[in-house]
Amino acid sequence: MPRAKGGPKTRRRHKRLLKLTKGYWGQRKNVYRRAKETLERALVYAYRDRKQKKRDFRRLWQVRINAAARLHGINYSKFMGGLKKAGIELDRKVLANLAITEPETFAKLVEIAKSKWQ
Repeated sequence: MPRAKGGPKTRRRHKRLLKLTKGYWGQRKNVYRRAKETLERALVYAYRDRKQKKRDFRRLWQVRINAAARLHGINYSKFMGGLKKAGIELDRKVLANLAITEPETFAKLVEIAKSKWQ
C-alpha cells in the first residue's frame, strides 16, 4: 500500500499559517516551523494582553482621578467614597474624562464628595 502524505491538505494548512505571519522578519515569515513557533507565541501574547489592557486602563483612570482630586484638596479614596455615599454611580472612565475635559463639573463632584465624606 502506498504511503499517504496528504500533499494538498498539508500545503493548504502551511499556506494559511504563513499568511498569518506576513510582515514578520526573516525566517519567521517564510519557514513553516519558525513561523508556527512565532505565531503561537504571538497569539499567547495577544490573548494575555487583551486582559491586561483592561487593567492598564483602569490604573490610568485611577491615576488621573487622583491627580485631579488632589488639586481640590481630597485624595482618591475619600473622593470615591464620598461619591458612593452620595449615590453618584459614575465609572472611572467617565470620571477621568470629566477631570480632563470638564474641570468645573469635576470640581462640583469633588464638593459633593467632600460634603458626604464629612
